[in-house]
Amino acid sequence: MNSFLFRLLALLLAALGTVPARALDLPLSAIPQRVRTHHPDLASARLAIAEARGRQLGSGRLPNPTVGYDFQSQSRVSPQTAIYSFDQTFPLTRRLSLEKKLTSQLVASAELEVRDAERRLIADAQDKAIRLLTLARQQELRQQQTEIAKKLADFATGRAKAGEVSPLDAKQIQLDAQRLRVEARLLEAQSVSLLGQLKPMLGLRAEDSLLISGDLTIMAVPGISSWKMRPDYQLAQTKIAAAQTDQQLARARRVPDIKAGFFTSNEFQDVAPSSRVHTGYTGFRFSIPLPFWNRNQGEIAEKAAAAQRAQLESTALALQINSEAGTARREMETNAAIVHETRDTLLPLAAEQMSDMQRAYESGQSPLLSVLRARDQRLQLESSSLDALRDFHLARIRYESATGQHAPALQQPSK
Repeated sequence: MNSFLFRLLALLLAALGTVPARALDLPLSAIPQRVRTHHPDLASARLAIAEARGRQLGSGRLPNPTVGYDFQSQSRVSPQTAIYSFDQTFPLTRRLSLEKKLTSQLVASAELEVRDAERRLIADAQDKAIRLLTLARQQELRQQQTEIAKKLADFATGRAKAGEVSPLDAKQIQLDAQRLRVEARLLEAQSVSLLGQLKPMLGLRAEDSLLISGDLTIMAVPGISSWKMRPDYQLAQTKIAAAQTDQQLARARRVPDIKAGFFTSNEFQDVAPSSRVHTGYTGFRFSIPLPFWNRNQGEIAEKAAAAQRAQLESTALALQINSEAGTARREMETNAAIVHETRDTLLPLAAEQMSDMQRAYESGQSPLLSVLRARDQRLQLESSSLDALRDFHLARIRYESATGQHAPALQQPSK
């Protein structure tokens, strides 16, 4: 009862256009399931499966039989006749079983197409979430650098008032702090754009709030996985089987269906004013079309070419998937090495150099330009480390998508 009242209230609020905004705190690991259940494109794509199953229901059936009735009134030379007939067509080949098999393969193809759409949409949503997390970390970095610049600006301003440093140094540091704030605002604008693209993929409206959480500092290269269970590759294999079945079906259509039936008649003839003779008969008939002029050569050639094309497309797809998986794995290894080298070696040196330069500047032993250069070097290294970390996880997403880890495929239908 409470759930009914809640749904009724939600419908009323939706009708009034006053549905309250929702807040969603979503961890990075929960994005695949959220996309599967809330992406609007997947809801419509799944209807293709229902369409294929509907076609399957009507396949492999005999055509409906026909019932006939003929009537002829009597004359001086012919009796009044009523003929009742029943006719049914039958295939001489296994056309009906092939039609059933083909529609079953097309149902499997529709299901694999939906799973492949899930795979691609999940990868797209994860890509945007990774970029959002990286932008948030970049904004934090700019904020930290801005606070350091503000402290340095306050110090330089005080020293300039005391006449110990040039006022130009204080203005330069203030300008540099303002530049960092502008960069942070630009990163915020990019985050707003990515959020606007990600929300519809998760079933959220523009006014809903979304917070993506996750730890990107953990870098683990996945183990080597087989890509042969990837949905689009299995779809290519299913298309090969369906094309071969379609080719067999075209050959089966070379021989047209035969028609068989039976009929019965009721006759009577008036032979005198008060005398009537009743007669009748029952019979069987069938007709066999002769495939003299049309043996379906055109469709057979067409389906043979389609089967060959499906085989070549599958081979090309296998090469593409293998290249995608191998490239993504090498990108992960390269970016992981860059992150480790930057974190373990370069960033400690840059931080130490910046601290030494700032102390030297405060004691009057170093010019302002050296301090700014050391700080920019540290900022650039930290940004490069974040970019490499982002690229590692983007490559991981591409690898998982290339191997179909977020979209387990169906078992391959029998050929």
